[in-house]
Amino acid sequence: MLNKISFILILSIALFSCKEEDSFPDISLEKFESGAEELTQEDGYYINVPLDRALSFSFSGPLDLRSISSGITFTNENGQNVGFTTSLISNNRNLVIFPAGVLSAFSRYKIEFSNLKGANGENVLNSTINFRTLQNRVSFIKFTSEDALVTNFGRIINVPLDFSVEMELSHKILTDQVLSDKITLVGPTATQLDFEIVENKIKINSNIRLKDFSKYELRIAQGIESVAGTLEALTPTNVFTKPIAEGSKFPQIPIDQLLTKVQEQTFRYFWDFGHPASGMARERNTSGNLVTVGGSGFGVMAILVGIERGFINRTEGVERLKKIVDFLEAADRFHGAWPHWFDGNTGRVLPFSQFDNGGDLVETAFMIQGLLTVRQYLDASHPIEKSIIDQITKLWEEVEWSWYTRGGQDVLYWHWSPQHEWAMNLPIRGYNESLLVYVLAAASPTHPITKTVYDNGWARNGSMRNGGTFYTHLLPLGESFGGPLFYSHYSFLGLDPRNLSDQYANYWTQGRNHTLINRAYCVQNPQGFAGISNFSWGLTASDNHLGYSAHSPTNDLGVITPTAALSSMPYTPEESIQALEFFYYKIGDKLWGEYGFYDAYNQTEDWVADSYLAIDQGPIIIMIENHRTALLWDLFMQDEQVKAGLDKLNFNY
Repeated sequence: MLNKISFILILSIALFSCKEEDSFPDISLEKFESGAEELTQEDGYYINVPLDRALSFSFSGPLDLRSISSGITFTNENGQNVGFTTSLISNNRNLVIFPAGVLSAFSRYKIEFSNLKGANGENVLNSTINFRTLQNRVSFIKFTSEDALVTNFGRIINVPLDFSVEMELSHKILTDQVLSDKITLVGPTATQLDFEIVENKIKINSNIRLKDFSKYELRIAQGIESVAGTLEALTPTNVFTKPIAEGSKFPQIPIDQLLTKVQEQTFRYFWDFGHPASGMARERNTSGNLVTVGGSGFGVMAILVGIERGFINRTEGVERLKKIVDFLEAADRFHGAWPHWFDGNTGRVLPFSQFDNGGDLVETAFMIQGLLTVRQYLDASHPIEKSIIDQITKLWEEVEWSWYTRGGQDVLYWHWSPQHEWAMNLPIRGYNESLLVYVLAAASPTHPITKTVYDNGWARNGSMRNGGTFYTHLLPLGESFGGPLFYSHYSFLGLDPRNLSDQYANYWTQGRNHTLINRAYCVQNPQGFAGISNFSWGLTASDNHLGYSAHSPTNDLGVITPTAALSSMPYTPEESIQALEFFYYKIGDKLWGEYGFYDAYNQTEDWVADSYLAIDQGPIIIMIENHRTALLWDLFMQDEQVKAGLDKLNFNY
C-alpha cells in the first residue's frame, strides 16, 4: 500500500531536512481554474468565469500560509476591493479564493499576487490574473436553502431529507411553462419535484423523502423561459443529504459499552485475521501473506488490551505473542532492524519499493515500542512468559540504532538495504510521527545515539518549531495546521504525552492542539465538502476514492478517516466521543463492518472504503484504552531503559 510512513511523507520530510542547507528555485503561478469548464483567454482576460464558484490557483511549489493575508489584492473593474477568504490545499500548492457573495455578471475583475513566500522561504514571482464573468442574457445567479449550505463548489450540502431549495435567475421567469422536464433531481431513489415561480425565483420541493447521507444531482436543462430569453443548460449541481436526523442505525447503549464494543470488534482484525503462520498483522484486509512490521507492533499492544478486556484469555494471548516473537527472531533483519514488509510464512523481506528491501528504522521502532510494552506486562516468574521476555530483550539489544546514522552523521536514516545501501536517502527529521525512533535510539543499552543526534537530526536545532496559532490554538511544532493526525498518535501509543516535555515543546499541548486545529478546519470546511461537520471530522493518512494519501488541512480531499478522531480520544475525549457516536449511530450501516469501522469515507465522492489497514485499526484500540485506563502508557513508561533514554534527551515526564 502507499503507506503514510514511507511514500506520502517523503516529500514533506525531505523539504524539512534540507531547509537550512539548500536554496530553492522561485515559485510561479501555473494554472487558474474556476468551475467545471476549462477557462479560455481573450484579449488578456480569462472569460466566462462562473459567478458563484471558488477561484483556484496552482503554484509550482508550496506556499507559506503566513504570507497569504497581505499578498493578495482582489478588485473589480471600478478598482473597488472585493471581499474574500482563502484556503491552502494540496500540500500548500493550491490556493483557493472564495469571493464574498456572488460576482456580477459580465464584469471584469483583477487578482494580483505580490510578496508571497514559499514554504521554505522561496520567492514567489508576482503575477496578475484578469478575468471576466459569464455574460449570458439570462444568468443563473444562485441557489439558496434555509436548512442546507450552498457552497462555492457547485454543491448543496447538509440537505434535509425533505428537499427544498430556491433557484434565483437574473430575470423574471415566465409562469406559463412546465418545468418538470427541465429541472430534475437524480440519485439513489426516485424523486418527484414540485415548482413554484415567483418573479425571478423558482421554489423547488421534493414530495418524496430523499435517502439519508446520499448524493443526488440537480439537473437544469436548456429551456427555462424568462422575459429576457431562454436559459442555457447548466452544469449539474451536486446535492448531498444529511444523515438521519432522528433515530439511530443501531440501538443506543451506554458509552462505556460502546467503547468496549469498538475495541473488541477492531481487535478482531489482529486476532481473527492475524496471519496463521506468523501471528503478525496483515498490512490490510486484502494482503494475503504480506505482513507489516509497524502494524504488528501496534497489534502486540492490542493483544494486551484484549487480555485485560477479556476478549481473549491470558494463555491465548501469551501463545500468540510467543508465535510473533519466534517469527521476528527468525525473520530477516538488517543491522538488527526489520523491513517494512515480510512474507508471513517465510519471514523473508518483501520489497516496499524499488530500493526499500532492507531495514526500516521507523517500522522497527513501532515494533520495539510494542515489544517493550509486552516485556513490562509479562510475568517473569512464569517460564513461558519469562522466555518471551528474554527473547524481546535480545531482539531489542540487537537493533543497531547508531549504525543508522550512516557513518556517524548527526541524524538517523530511515532505510538501509544490502543491495541498494542508502539509496532511499531519507533522513528522519521532525516534526512528524517519528519522535519515538530517537527516544528508543537514545535508550538502547547496546547501540545508542547521543543527544547531539537528537538535537541536530530530529529537532533540526530547533527548526522543527512552528509557534503559529491556527483557529486560536498554538501549534508548538511542525508544519502549518499540524499535518495529518497520525503525527500525534504513533509515537504516543506508548510514550505518555500527558506530562512529556523537552526544550522544544510540551507534547500534550502539541497533541491536543494539533487535534483541535484539525477538527476546527473540518468544522469550517472551507472547500464545502459534504459529510463534514463538528461530528464528522478527522483528517489523516488513509485510503481514499483515488488510492491513498496523507490527508490534512493542506491536503484535503473531503476524506474523513475514523481512526483520526477515535485515536485522538485522549487529547479530545468529548469531541472524539461525539465523532464515535456519529460514525456508529448515524452512518454505521455504511461504515461499520467485520473488523470495526472501515478505513475512510467521502460523501462528496459517494464513496465508503471496504478496506481495513493495520496501522489505522491498531491506534483505535490502543488510544481508546489509554483514554480509559492509560494501560499502554503506564506499561511503556515503566521501562527503566526507556526512562534512561528520555533522561539522556533531557525530557521531563
